[in-house]
Amino acid sequence: MTTPPLFPIDLGRVGVKICGITTGAQAETIIELGADALGINFWPRSKRYIALEEAASWLRDLDQAIPRVAVTVNAGDDELVAIHESGVIDLIQLHGDESPERVRSLTDQGLPVFKAMGVKDRAMLETALEYDSPTLLLDAYAPTEYGGSGETMDWTLGAGAVSQCPERQIVLAGGLVPENVADAIQQVNPAGVDAASGVEESPGVKDLELVQAFIEAARN
Repeated sequence: MTTPPLFPIDLGRVGVKICGITTGAQAETIIELGADALGINFWPRSKRYIALEEAASWLRDLDQAIPRVAVTVNAGDDELVAIHESGVIDLIQLHGDESPERVRSLTDQGLPVFKAMGVKDRAMLETALEYDSPTLLLDAYAPTEYGGSGETMDWTLGAGAVSQCPERQIVLAGGLVPENVADAIQQVNPAGVDAASGVEESPGVKDLELVQAFIEAARN
């Protein structure tokens, strides 16, 4: 099985993923506002954590709307298989310390996974590029957190990834807010952008006006 890319290859614009969704009502509104993918955090230590069993009912209602992405951190095979077999998730984002071999093994098992990684310098970027999933999410490096830190990554690293891997979907994350996302897109030219803390009232509760402003800024 080959993992499909996060965004349709014929999308024709920069995709927008809003991450850390915790309620069905907010998910539906964010889709109406124009998001292209939703992230749901299944890592128990995340400030935006929600259990799969709790989210399953409203995730099921979103079937075929836009990609539903499970965000995981160092999850075991059994957990990843359970997420996949739940039928309410389209893609699994591996945001932990998974090696390229681990990602390849999971893909070979038929799991629709892609890698997310914090990068702080060129050496870490080269490591990130060793992962061969069609989508690669680049985040700010935070040694004690796995995404959602609100820190901004070095956009020149993202631009380098796009230049080196034009056949892959490079998704930019880390400290993106309505005020800077347009500049980030101009500098990096990513396939997509990802926001969590930058569009929130509090962890797991999105400020829908900020979400709308973020999407509009990314579109423009």
